[in-house]
Amino acid sequence: MAHDSSPTLFTIQPGVPFLDTLATALVADPSLDGALTDETEALTDLTILLPTRRAVRSLMEAFLRAGDGKAILLPHIRPLGDVDEEELLLTADPKEGVPGSLDLPPAVDGMDRQLRLAKLILAWGKGSPFGPKNAGQATSLAAELAHLIDSAETEGVDLSKVRDLVPDRFAEHWQHTLSFLEIALDYWPQELAERGLIDPAKRRNLAIRAETENWASNPPAHPVIAAGSTGSIPATADLLKTVALLPKGALILPGLDQALDARGWQAVGPSHPQYGMKQLLVSIGANREQVQTWPHASPSAVAEERASFLSEALRPAETTDAWSGREACAFDQAAATTGLILIEAPTPREEAAAIACALRETLEVPERTGVLVTPDRSLARRVAQELGRWDIPIDDSAGTPLTGTAPFGFLGLLAVTASEGLAPVSLLDLLKHPLTALGLSPAECGQRTRELECALLRGPRPGPDIAGLRDVLGQTELERDKKDRLVDLINRLDAALPPFLECYDVHELPLRDLVDAHLRAAEALAASDDATGADRLYRGDAGEATALFMETLLASADSLTAMEPLTYLRLFETLSAGRMVRPRFGQHPRLFILGPLEARLLSADRVVLGGLNEESWPTAAPIDAWLSRPMREELGLEPPERRIGLSAHDFVQAACGGDVIITRSLKVEGAPTVASRWLLRIDSLLKGAGLKDGLKPETSYLHIAEKLDEPEAVTPRAAPQPKPPLASRPDRYSATEVETLIRDPYAIYAKKVLRLKPLDPLDADAGALERGTLLHKALENFARKYPDAMPTDAEAAFLEMGRLAFKTAPNRPGVTAFWWPRYADVARWMATWEADLRAGLTRTHAEIKGELALPGFGRPMTLSARADRVDERADGSFAIYDYKTGTPPSKKQVEVGLSPQLPLEAAIAAAGGFVAENGTPLAARPVSVLSYLHLSGGDPGAAEKKVSQDGSADAAAVLEGLVALLQRYESEGTPFLSRPRVQFQALWGDYDHLARVREWTAAQGGGDV
Repeated sequence: MAHDSSPTLFTIQPGVPFLDTLATALVADPSLDGALTDETEALTDLTILLPTRRAVRSLMEAFLRAGDGKAILLPHIRPLGDVDEEELLLTADPKEGVPGSLDLPPAVDGMDRQLRLAKLILAWGKGSPFGPKNAGQATSLAAELAHLIDSAETEGVDLSKVRDLVPDRFAEHWQHTLSFLEIALDYWPQELAERGLIDPAKRRNLAIRAETENWASNPPAHPVIAAGSTGSIPATADLLKTVALLPKGALILPGLDQALDARGWQAVGPSHPQYGMKQLLVSIGANREQVQTWPHASPSAVAEERASFLSEALRPAETTDAWSGREACAFDQAAATTGLILIEAPTPREEAAAIACALRETLEVPERTGVLVTPDRSLARRVAQELGRWDIPIDDSAGTPLTGTAPFGFLGLLAVTASEGLAPVSLLDLLKHPLTALGLSPAECGQRTRELECALLRGPRPGPDIAGLRDVLGQTELERDKKDRLVDLINRLDAALPPFLECYDVHELPLRDLVDAHLRAAEALAASDDATGADRLYRGDAGEATALFMETLLASADSLTAMEPLTYLRLFETLSAGRMVRPRFGQHPRLFILGPLEARLLSADRVVLGGLNEESWPTAAPIDAWLSRPMREELGLEPPERRIGLSAHDFVQAACGGDVIITRSLKVEGAPTVASRWLLRIDSLLKGAGLKDGLKPETSYLHIAEKLDEPEAVTPRAAPQPKPPLASRPDRYSATEVETLIRDPYAIYAKKVLRLKPLDPLDADAGALERGTLLHKALENFARKYPDAMPTDAEAAFLEMGRLAFKTAPNRPGVTAFWWPRYADVARWMATWEADLRAGLTRTHAEIKGELALPGFGRPMTLSARADRVDERADGSFAIYDYKTGTPPSKKQVEVGLSPQLPLEAAIAAAGGFVAENGTPLAARPVSVLSYLHLSGGDPGAAEKKVSQDGSADAAAVLEGLVALLQRYESEGTPFLSRPRVQFQALWGDYDHLARVREWTAAQGGGDV
């Protein structure tokens, strides 16, 4: 034994590479010149305990560096808490044994526990008005309850004491909470006992305590070193105490503050960086003076001054009056802030870009390393994406959320799609997923999916499930080949999905049946022409993690009672929350992204501390779902500030490097942020020491990041002026297209020259277009059934024709409920109006087509139209009507030619260009009335708006203008301008994005359109 019964304690100061210093000293002398043991020990005889697995791997690398790259036999290095029970059995005293260590029950699986707790919660909820409504909600509550159980076990608190809290001190609802907590206090322990299992946290604590007892009664023959832990878990603190008191044991504390004065040390509380080590020293029965400096630990002058400065900046709040004294401000300001940079970015995007630039700069120096330390995973992902511009793959220690991986995302999309009955948006998300193939090649499946989207899924939603797709396909006119491809695609969907879709037709199902159907459907969807669905779905790290999750879910499925299938999606999402997929190997040898926990004990040449805002770092104190702060205090649970103290220690350790960059965003999601309390302390101390601006923000990296995406020059572009050759220019215009040509020629160019057709929105609400179509169809039905004689009850006939039309109405909520009453108003008005009109008619025609060959062109030029209604009047003239559900054009707009549709239809009718429903041409005759019928619904249901009593004269004038206009467009020098008459154009057209309207109107000073 190298020391008496007093503990062997060391510290490695902040700013000193912890693991490299640890390895260097042990390689040089495993006995530490008698400080660890008087005997000569080989490096392989040592046991080293570290707080994390990443630290274990990094220490192994540090030993290789300490050995100058030569082969070296390493000590036994393992994380704290990884207790080898077989080793305990071999090293235990045969007479005394190891209490409880050899017969520990196995730990319950985490998912199995969550589902079984959910089952108990559902049973409790049947007798409580506050109970969960379904299995999905119960699973969320189960996760919270499991967290409470683990917290109590981890901190060594007897949760049953919650019953002893005085009810009168709390609100009445506490009785309901206590009733709920009986699940954890009574029912859950009974279930574990019946199954011969224990909670994971309890088993870990028991195993650690067994090792602690074993070493206390049977000290190891070889040295044991515990390094880098502050003993935040009571069972771990007991083990650290035992190691420190072993004859051949030593405890190495990370960054013990030996500069803080006695008054400050006495006031250290839970939110202080040194609180954990202070409590640990108290439990060991030691003081700071007994802690030695680890051999070879020589901090630089900058690191030493930085540590002293941060110690003063973060001193306990009740002792900050010391700042008024000279001693508190006596630190070397230049040394303390040398290599310390603050970046305040406008938003997280700029913050991430600046961090990426700083890390990229690190690689300019050979062998130099850089690390981003941040608890903000969103910021970490942004930085990883920014580094992608330089093709730098970087390892984020937190990994990728399982829910964000392709295989698991595919399963989630399938569950969403099935629960929504193949709604267009979710169905397309699923079909466009890279893993979907349906037995085809992925490329062929993608092509058919695009065809399905354009043909069936754009516009109002089809009916539910496969039958709805078949119905819409049957009503859609398509080329034969395309229709055959879509029939085959729907057949493949019909073969893959029904087992899962049918689950949603049942009120309740066992979870096992749902999971099994989910997996079978997923594998059928993922199968390609050359690989099975399982092979494609479960490959790679993410695929293996997804397979493991689903296997675990299937194995635990019987732990939950039968459930409503519609709650399966929430249960699926809840169970997967927080699960991460970590790459097996680091992606970059010199750059890293770490969380504060993973960064403990690690070092790099450049350290970036990102996201230094309140509620980001430190994170907001968690709100206990079950216990208030006074309750937690009375039970003996650690206060929420304890986590802030641990985060503060992580910050100080990382901030003492020689090259440190601290970053924060001034705004997040548009809201102003508050700088981290540690930054505010640093700034206050610097200003008190005479630095007027405190820690002044640096802007160089923000400037570099801004310049990365800044173009060399911005050349404003003029509005497009396409001038296609004559052969490509239209030689056929409909009456409605003529109006478009007048108001927005570019739209005609895009539609008829480029042949681009606007896509309807996905899952669109039925709007004015669909309502107009229904009303047109109903009135067409009436005119065609009663072309000459009126029925006895005209209103009833209009209603009957409306019912026929509404059978084809979009499958959307409210269509019949809101539109039918308005149609009934239209039918009532039409019955009266039609009765008055029919006395002067011989016949009426609905939805008839017509054409007119235009003279004066070097090639055939045709005007076409489809008239809503053309009446043959008894006076030998035509009357032409156009139905409008929106506001009709004014008489002035018709007369000046801005709305020429009715006059152009009159020109066709006057020339005998219309063809009746039976295919017989309508003889030429003059046109008298041109009129709009405004079918608004309400009171009155409609209104007639006559725009001409001499349609033939108006037609001649408009036709003459049309010929002149089209002759100009026959010249290849005439461009198809975008929005030349913007005052007569809608706010936004179908092709305005293609014409870059917002760009050139802004450049012309016109602002947004």
